[in-house]
Amino acid sequence: MHTDTERCVRAVQSKDARFDGWFFTAVLTTRIYCRPSCPVVPPKIRNMTFYPSAAACQQAGFRACKRCRPDTSPGSPEWNARADSVARAMRLIRDGVVDREGVPGLAARLGYSARQIERQLLAELGAGPLALARAQRAQTARLLIETTTLPLAEVAFAAGFSSIRTFNETVREVFALAPGELRTRAARGPLAPATPGVIALRLPYRAPLNPSNLFGHLAATAVPGVEEWRDGAYRRTLTLPYGHGTVALAPQPGHIAARLSLTDPRDLTQAISRCRWLLDLDADPVAVDDRLRTDPLLAPLVEAGPGRRVPRTVDGAEFAVRAVLGQQVSTAAARTHAARLVTAHGMPVDDPEGGLTHLFPTPEALAGLDPESLALPRTRRTTLTTLVAALADGTLRLGTDTDWERARTELSALPGFGPWTVEVIAMRALGDPDAFLPTDLGIRRAAERLGLPATPAALTARAADWRPWRAYAVQYLWTVDDHPINHLPV
Repeated sequence: MHTDTERCVRAVQSKDARFDGWFFTAVLTTRIYCRPSCPVVPPKIRNMTFYPSAAACQQAGFRACKRCRPDTSPGSPEWNARADSVARAMRLIRDGVVDREGVPGLAARLGYSARQIERQLLAELGAGPLALARAQRAQTARLLIETTTLPLAEVAFAAGFSSIRTFNETVREVFALAPGELRTRAARGPLAPATPGVIALRLPYRAPLNPSNLFGHLAATAVPGVEEWRDGAYRRTLTLPYGHGTVALAPQPGHIAARLSLTDPRDLTQAISRCRWLLDLDADPVAVDDRLRTDPLLAPLVEAGPGRRVPRTVDGAEFAVRAVLGQQVSTAAARTHAARLVTAHGMPVDDPEGGLTHLFPTPEALAGLDPESLALPRTRRTTLTTLVAALADGTLRLGTDTDWERARTELSALPGFGPWTVEVIAMRALGDPDAFLPTDLGIRRAAERLGLPATPAALTARAADWRPWRAYAVQYLWTVDDHPINHLPV
């Protein structure tokens, strides 16, 4: 979008927050870059130039605006709607892969050479993987500086910097303030009471956001010990590269309030990335809803509760296991099966609030599980053990960088994986916005009540008009049934 100057200018002059994260405005006279909704008086048109990423602005010598804080704007929704190499690279960079594995590790995951990835990112985003990772490190550093009491030397390494000198130089260059000055400025404003070991932050999103199906679904399907709904927040445990943690996510006007407790602060970047992915916070709800409103049968559902998101997962392998446990059983039965698996094979953790007890077991922990210990039909035992073996030995990978169609093919080849299981994994674990569940019982009931075609083939043909947002259409169709997944817990 940043190449459409006229459209960008209109967005800046109207301070349209819908375009935050789509592009950034750099002001040639002040050498400052802003988000489109910046509250200051818009600069003259001749002094504006537009970039596709904060990293590109920083690489061109611009510093972040202190008023609108463009480094904290929602991510571009493009990376959610695409599965090409650039989109997959951006999702991996957002997960901190470059910090942990370097550019060669990023390229290896994508199946390209480092030079090819560099060329593709430069062409589309105006910055290479190192610059993009540097911009993310700066944002993580700012969060730690402003929301924790960690010594600045520890902040530097927790944010992913290799040295304190690089940390100081980057923060000064990006924010035009030294790290100590950033902390002093943050301390001047009203601060919420700090809890030792807890990082509290706000996760931005594009409005509108309907929390009912999002948090209602997560709460209704929560696995005891791993997830819970408490005091208006969804809480769960997280398995992270350097340790583990817990997170509490609560819907608030204009943002999601997050409270993170981590055993290693170096996991902050990936923890934030997983929470944003879980809640689908980088979606563009206006584009989605505008498309679905064109169908006269869907339009009333969209008008009744616009801004529905797709509830996803923090771990693709975990969700695949849970999808198998949920085949042809009720939500309550699926939770019971998963809770037994967690108690038997999950790693115990301490939770100061007392409700969370375990991490969900990894595929490696489940690899040696005795099928006879599972209270499941024999065919489903085979399905689960085959899936776990494929995940544990790496022949099947389910992550944010996974190619959607390749994963569908590999899943379909496993015993016991029909269209429903494959598509629900594509929708919630892989993030495909066009995944569709025509055989789902809730979708069939909704189709019958709305006058949509009854057979899966006919419904799929009708749903072609909803593309590429059929996964969001599923969320609206599910609201036709009065099910707990559609309501925030009381």
